[in-house]
Parts: sequence; C-alpha cells; structure tokens
Amino acid sequence: MAILKGKKVAILTESGFEEVELTSPKKALEDAGARVEIVSPQKGNVKAWAHDHWSIELPVDVDVEDADPNEYDALMIPGGVLNPDKMRLNEKCVEFAQHFLQKGKPVAAICHGPQLLIETGLIDGRNMTSYSSIKTDLMNAGALWIDREVVVDNGLVTSRSPKDLEAFNKKMIEEIKEGQHSPVTRTPSPAH
Repeated sequence: MAILKGKKVAILTESGFEEVELTSPKKALEDAGARVEIVSPQKGNVKAWAHDHWSIELPVDVDVEDADPNEYDALMIPGGVLNPDKMRLNEKCVEFAQHFLQKGKPVAAICHGPQLLIETGLIDGRNMTSYSSIKTDLMNAGALWIDREVVVDNGLVTSRSPKDLEAFNKKMIEEIKEGQHSPVTRTPSPAH
C-alpha cells in the first residue's frame, strides 16, 4: 500500500519521546510508502521512554541545525513528557515546526507533542486535542480543545494518547496523501 510513495516526512523529536508514539506512526508512514527521517537536536541517537523507564534508542537521520523543512512534505511530533518540553525551549525546533504550519503542510502531533506547537504562535483558533494535562496550555494559546481520539483541522492532526494511535495514524496518512492545505496567513504571535 504505497499511497505515500514520493512523500518525505520528518519526525521531530528529542530524547524522552514515548516509544510507541514514535514507532507506531513511523511504521504506519513507512508501510504507506513514505520516506521517514528522524530530525533532532540530539547527536547520534535519541532515547525512548516506555511508560515508566528508558527503553530503545533510534538513530537520528538529520540534525535539526542542518534540516531544511522545505525538503519535507509533512511533520510528525511524538509525545512523551520530556520530549516536547525540551523541544519547545529549542529555537531551531520551534522554527522547524513553524515552517509546516505556515506553509499549510500536514502536521501530526500526539499526546504532549502539541506543546511544541504552542511555541510557534500559530495555533490560535485551531481545533486540537492532546493529553488532558496540557489542555489548558493549548486553550491559553488560543486553540479550541476537543476531547476526541483524533481531531483534524486543515492538515493539523492531533490525538490524546497511545490508545488513539490507530485513528491518529489513519488520519495522519490521509492528510499527508491530500498534500498541502491552506497556508496560515498570520504571522506568529510574539507572546508565544
């Protein structure tokens, strides 16, 4: 099933991502024919978190410092408590994510992953979901938070937790197959 043949997807992550929230979407994307690269500020490998302990390490394909977002058709952001919190403090990670939202390229973020999108200043008025503990953060950034397994808004796909992965992966692939959506016409808010 190579419905994403010719598509290149960046998975932006730091160490501390929730293992299944990266490995499941990555496999789904690859099974659909996409070329997937892990982009990270980490050198060499990124380390996963599995429930309550450190687990596997995955190789980093491209350092975020060297990554050109123009080379990618879509962005996927896994959750995990540590991962998005580290990335939201990294200017290069924020700028990388901003590109996709500004250009209307598909963005998929699960669990705590949407925390990074808050820092882009580009989620005001967007329908989103997330892990419930960051609901208030997203709402304070102007998002309209909906408690549903997957929420899609103009190419932005969000889900709550690993239990939503099946729905998340399906919608993520659909949105990437559709391609570029309407670009965001506003500039990022300086408050974020």
